[in-house]
Parts: sequence; C-alpha cells; structure tokens
Amino acid sequence: MGLRRLFAILIIVCRYRVDLLIPQERLPLQVRLFLRFGPWRLFPAPDISRGERLRLALEALGPIFIKFGQILSTRRDLLPDDIADELAHLQDRVPPFPSEQAVAQIEKALGRPVDEIFDNFDRQALASASIAQVHTATLKSGDKVVVKVVRPGIERTISDDVRLMAKIAELVERHLPDGRRLRPVEVVEDYQHTIYDELDLQREGANTSQLRRNFANSDILYVPEVYWDYTRRNVLVMERIHGIPVTDVERLRRDGTDMKKLAERGVEIFFTQVFRDSFFHADMHPGNIFIAEERPLSPQYIAIDCAIIGSLSDFDQYYLARNLLAIFQRNYREVAELHVECGWVPAHTKVHEFEAAIRSVSEPIFEKPLADISFGQLLLYLFQTARRFDMEVQPSLVLLQKTLLNIEGLGRQLYPQLDLWSTAMPFLEQWVRDRYSPQTMLRRVSHRLPGLLEQLPHLPESLLERGQLPQRGESEATRELFARFDAENRARERRSRNQRLAILALIAAALFTDPAISASLNELPPISIGLGLAAIYFFIRAR
Repeated sequence: MGLRRLFAILIIVCRYRVDLLIPQERLPLQVRLFLRFGPWRLFPAPDISRGERLRLALEALGPIFIKFGQILSTRRDLLPDDIADELAHLQDRVPPFPSEQAVAQIEKALGRPVDEIFDNFDRQALASASIAQVHTATLKSGDKVVVKVVRPGIERTISDDVRLMAKIAELVERHLPDGRRLRPVEVVEDYQHTIYDELDLQREGANTSQLRRNFANSDILYVPEVYWDYTRRNVLVMERIHGIPVTDVERLRRDGTDMKKLAERGVEIFFTQVFRDSFFHADMHPGNIFIAEERPLSPQYIAIDCAIIGSLSDFDQYYLARNLLAIFQRNYREVAELHVECGWVPAHTKVHEFEAAIRSVSEPIFEKPLADISFGQLLLYLFQTARRFDMEVQPSLVLLQKTLLNIEGLGRQLYPQLDLWSTAMPFLEQWVRDRYSPQTMLRRVSHRLPGLLEQLPHLPESLLERGQLPQRGESEATRELFARFDAENRARERRSRNQRLAILALIAAALFTDPAISASLNELPPISIGLGLAAIYFFIRAR
C-alpha cells in the first residue's frame, strides 16, 4: 500500500511540476541532479500560477498535505504573497463530498431520518475541509445549528499516508546525520495520534465544551455550544455562529475594528490558554477563527474546530515560561542553562559555548525595532544554532511551537506593527509571580498534603530503592552502580534541592507574614500542622 501511495504522489508531483517550485541553489549536487533528470521532466508545466499549482497539488495529495498547506498559509513572512494568498483558499475551498453521503452518515449515526431530527437541513455544504464538511440546519426546538460530518473513507487514506510518513521518518533517522537528534519517528507518531483524534468528533465536542467553560463570560473569546444529544463519533452538532472571517481584513477595517487591539487579544488568548489553563487550541489557522460583528471597538474572537488541543505538564509550563522570559530579556546565559537543566540539550553541554552561540544569532536580530522582529523566525534560528549542541526536538512541544508560529503570522497579518514581545512579556512575568507567590505555593502544598502524608510511611523503602540508604551485604558492583547513578545526577539533584528549599522558605514566609493564612492555621489542630510540616520536610529531603 505504501508503494502505491508513493506512486500516486509521484504522479501528482509530475502533473503539477512541483519540482519547479523547489529552490535548488543550496541543495546538494545529487539532489539537484535528481530534480533535473527526474521523470517529471517529461511533463509540461501547467499554464497556471505557481501558487495555484501548489494548492491544486496539495488538494490532490489529500488531508495530511492540506493540513500542511493550511499551516504554511499563515506564514507570510516565509512565503511570497502570491503563494500565501492561494494557499489560504485551502481553508474553505476543499471540494465537498456528495450530500447524499452526508445524510446517510447522519441518519445511521443518530438512528433517525434527517427530517425527524431537524426542522430544516441544508443539503448544500456550508464549508468543506480536509477531514469533514459542515451543513446548516435548524433543530425542532428552533435552535440554529451546524452539522459536521466526517468524510467517508478518510480514515483509510490517512492510514496510508501516515504509514508512508513513518517509513520515510525511519529512513531519515537511520541515514541522515541529524536524523536521530530530530527524532522524526516520534514526531510522526505524535502527529498520527493528533490526526486520528481529529477524526473523532465526540472528542472535538468534549474539547469544545472544555474551552467554552474556560472562557465563560469572556470578552475576548467566544466558543459555541455543543448539542450532545445529536453528537456521535462521526457527527457533531453545535451552535451556529455568525462572524467575520479573520482573513477578511478589508471588511474588519471598513467596520471600524480596532486592529491593534484585535491582534494583541489574539496573543493574549494564546498565552492564557497555554499558561493559565494548559489547554490550548492547536489548530488556529484562519479558517477556524472569526470575529464577532457587533463590537468592533472591543473585538471578540470566535473559535471553532477544536479537534486538535494541546496541553503542557507543569514541568513544560515552567521551563517554557522561563525560556521565553529569558529570550525577551536577552539573558542568553539563562537560556543556555535552562536548556541544559530541563534536558533539551545533553547534560555535558558547555554552557558558556552554548550561550555564546545563542548570543551570536540573537544580537543581530535584536538590533531591529521589536515590532519588526519575528519571534517565530528567531526560534527557527535558535533551533538551527542548537544543532551542533545535539539539541533534540521535543515532541510534547511540537503543537505549541506550531500554534505560536500560526498566532504570530495571523497577528502580523491583522496588524503588521504587532509587537509580540511587549504584548507577551507582561503576561509571562505576572504568571511567574502568581505561580510562585507564597499564597499559591501554600495552596499547592495544601492540595498535595494528603498524598504526602500517604507516602510518608513508605519513605524509607523509597530511599532504599533509589540507593540513598545502605543495604546490608550489598556487593561491590551494586555500590559502583549507585556511585555512577549519583555522579550522573548530582548536579540536577542540587538544583532540585535548592529549588525546593526556596519553596519551603516562601511557605514559611507566608505562614508568618500573611494574617489570613495565620488565622486559618490557628484553627487547625497542632498535630495536623506538625504532620504537614514533617511531610514537607521529608519530601524535600527525599527529593
């Protein structure tokens, strides 16, 4: 099946002469020879623009490649305008499948004829995308809704493409110098989970409901309601929204929209989702974003299509926030140290050399006005610089990196003078202050106190397993093993211990200086306070 798909891709490349779109100046000689004498040379170039040629090729290649084109369309700082304009049509001009198939899927999923479910159902698709298409309808209750239906047979097409991508990733990892560091196999596996999740409309409905709760009564983001009685794995019914497509910049300006505030609110929404909620919309291409019509001076976004959602662990949140702040503050030493500390580069990396490399790339960029600096482009430069330090791609951050690039590209399209730095930095600084304030730390410790008390009786066994307590009669080989373990982790444990001691100091400060907390503690039995402090002490010692 992989060979058949590969042959189909080759035919499409030949038909649209995609080879002519590849800049060949910096390619290796063997690649240039392959492009020059490949089979596509037998096909004439179509008499259409290069942008249209690329768009038609991506549509012919299928949903995975359409998704790639959607991402590219938001990066106008990387693409010529004619290609970016043409790729933008991938958002809403994918050919629909026959409405009869859509009706059949709805009736099979819901177990009733369409006429019994809806007062009115428009058989002409409102929009058609790579995975599904949307029809408008009216429920018997009178509520205006949209009905999203998965494309028939799409799962098999995606399976074939992902299998082919996995084989290519294996070849890249095995034969290219940077293959192992880039971890292409893990990236493909992560993308496979993501795109299969997008096929499950019940999961999309759950994501939509969660995002709607996170921004309930928000002035900056509205998320439509899901009608769960009519939602299944391949059918999703949700509230119909009315808004201006975010790509319709002319209409937004004609309506008097505050474009600066609109762009800044997009950045605020992104960072709020990532750091406040750790639950962010990770498919923020323009086809999924609208602007409310009735409030141009205080613009409100409307988000749809929540199939792809990203989430970060506390660890990733903490190190990401500190890395971004350090970059904003041009503190290259801290950027280098954080990369080593969180394991993004090997522990043996010489921090001063890594710092010098980061500085040499960043300083020329920072000489420009902040509004002219592309944060996404800076990240790409830093990634390229880190190659010689064996920096590994972090699959858990791939969605976030992609979404950040999309947000910046969209913001610059709306308001070219957008200063992402001044918009994001105050938010991150406040987040770090709030997260590590004495009150917040005490709340987090109080929340985890039952678990700490539960683990306390098992602490000696845990220390024994980690080699921190001696065992009677242990062998020389075992002692050497523990010694190697301690040598490799000594630096990390020192940092971890210092950090926790700092946390304990903050908690102590809160206990003695905050009247409200002191009053609350006075109401607790002394034995509870003593056990809690003992648990915290032993937890820090264990770490």
